[in-house]
Amino acid sequence: MDTTYDTTQDTTYYDRGTAAERWARAQLFFDAKDYAGAARVLARLVEEAPEQTGPRLLLARSYYHSAQLRRAEAELREIVERDPVEHYARLMLGRTLQRQARHEEAEPHLRIASALAGDFPQE
Repeated sequence: MDTTYDTTQDTTYYDRGTAAERWARAQLFFDAKDYAGAARVLARLVEEAPEQTGPRLLLARSYYHSAQLRRAEAELREIVERDPVEHYARLMLGRTLQRQARHEEAEPHLRIASALAGDFPQE
């Protein structure tokens, strides 16, 4: 009996279906806290439609939660470059930088995210 693992079957599972079906699958993986599985589906979706913020943001969150912080940072920087007022991407970028002990770099993104969300200090 051949006990080798067929990686092509594994890959096709993640890539199977329409973009909408794969998006739904990625969300299910994410909701089940299978962040690596979600990232596998989302990476391909982002490759196919790089201009869409939703899949890229969920990919960044998947990377963040699976401690792939450099990858999360790259995706978040891409979102912020395309849409500087995307406050959640700014917030996530700040938190991602904080987790990498890059607090000084994180601070401007966190301040901008707070301002965009309307969180101003009470005087």
